[in-house]
Amino acid sequence: MAHARVCVIEAGTSMDYRRPRNSHGRCPAAGPNRAANNGAPMSKSLFLDDLQVGQQWHGGPIEMTEADIIRFASEYDPQPMHIDTAAAANGRFGGIIASGWHVASVVMRDFVEAAPFGSTPLLGLKIDDLTWRVPVRPGDVLRITREVVDIARSKSKPDRGVLTMRMTVTNQEGSVVMAFTNLIQMPTRPDIDS
Repeated sequence: MAHARVCVIEAGTSMDYRRPRNSHGRCPAAGPNRAANNGAPMSKSLFLDDLQVGQQWHGGPIEMTEADIIRFASEYDPQPMHIDTAAAANGRFGGIIASGWHVASVVMRDFVEAAPFGSTPLLGLKIDDLTWRVPVRPGDVLRITREVVDIARSKSKPDRGVLTMRMTVTNQEGSVVMAFTNLIQMPTRPDIDS
């Protein structure tokens, strides 16, 4: 039985978790200024000055289907453990598993759709310590915790700084399946008097 391709929108938003994709195969936008933290609408965009070390946002749930795992890997990571059910069943994982790049991609999509900083422009600078710890299998439901671990305002360019966030992705059993640290360039709050 084929799985319907559905959008995964954060629980607590006004959109249904199982909402079908639109006619172009895309998810409807979650809308700007919707915080990933408790799904509450944000009153304004957040800037570097508004953040604190230890602050967290939560994302997901994201259900991983076999059809989506095979589709993604067929295009971007065509290894037998991701695309060939018979070979995967006889391999070291005992069945199809998602490409780690697929997991990273759905986590990124969740971040963009949740827009935890509202419409503030962000620029990814680097990822450190990317680890895939537990295989992601069809039927797994992923949740994400994003935590601020460092905030550094630029000394040479005071209109911006670097936000360091730790991303931890868990499955329905609470096992960490992926984790990484993300450095993001982020503007400081504009000076409205200048």
